[in-house]
Amino acid sequence: MEDKNLSKPITCCLCATIALILATVGPSLIEVSATGAEENAGKKIPVILDTDIGDDIDDTWALGFLLSCPEYDVKLVIGDNGKPLYRARLIAKFLEKTGCTDIPVGMGVSTGQEDNGAQSAWVEDYNLNDYPGKVYPDGVRALVDTIMESDGKMRVICVGPVQNIRHALEMEPKIAERAEFIGMHGSVRRGYGGSSEPDAEYNVRVDPAACRAAFNAPWDVTITPLDTCGIVTLDGDRYQTVFKSDSKVAKAIVENYRIWSGNGRNIDYKSRSSVLYDTVAVYLGLTRERLKIERLGIKVDDEGRTLIDEGAKPIDVATEWKDLDGFKDFLVGRLEKGVR
Repeated sequence: MEDKNLSKPITCCLCATIALILATVGPSLIEVSATGAEENAGKKIPVILDTDIGDDIDDTWALGFLLSCPEYDVKLVIGDNGKPLYRARLIAKFLEKTGCTDIPVGMGVSTGQEDNGAQSAWVEDYNLNDYPGKVYPDGVRALVDTIMESDGKMRVICVGPVQNIRHALEMEPKIAERAEFIGMHGSVRRGYGGSSEPDAEYNVRVDPAACRAAFNAPWDVTITPLDTCGIVTLDGDRYQTVFKSDSKVAKAIVENYRIWSGNGRNIDYKSRSSVLYDTVAVYLGLTRERLKIERLGIKVDDEGRTLIDEGAKPIDVATEWKDLDGFKDFLVGRLEKGVR
């Protein structure tokens, strides 16, 4: 079912290729106790979430986590990696179910994919025109305008293949002066499932050129690669706390997780979560206190690998956990309590 007035293909006018700033710095370890909420005591952090919600369920958990953090002032949530109508419906319904319709929804760049996915059943009767808040058919334009009009530096949390970000940088390179990039991307020393061999991580592999543009733009970049985000799951009492919670956020997550897990996946949504990769990026927008951060030159190759390279622009990389259990408890506590 198509929403009236929103079924036309979304396109972006691309400007000339953005000039990339590269620095030659060797990898060095830095211990950072905290950033984010601690640096912004007394004021909220303006944030945009760019998400390929509707493919892996971890994006849904990440959106719920974001909404449950009172430190954030969420300015826009935009769907990434094609399927603009499907993703916008998921975002809008989630925001409506959790009472957050003051947050605008952006439709991302179309990549020609079929506009549905594993959570389609949750939104099959949801008309995007009925969303009480704002919906931007040109979400990339909205992203650029939101950053450029912000009073403070925007945190752009990206948990998808970042085609929107590439187009936004080409549309207005100055956004990199007014924002910082926090992403769930890459695999530096460990791969999926904690493997000792790095992998070409999905968000990078889908569009290496887009990721390369995002990393090399002249803004501060922080990422959680598979090394840290790829080992986050909830089970036992922690999972049951979320599963049985009466918060609107937890209920919306579980509804989606039930549908997603029923699409041929060998996972019991009643007993444990899948891997919650994207929640770590949301956490990094608040604080780094439970993570070890290294400043590394990271090169993105054409196969989607993220390689340590002394000649590449240095970025902050969360390479190890200092307190994974503490993060899980923090995540569960926020989701159990619900919206800000």
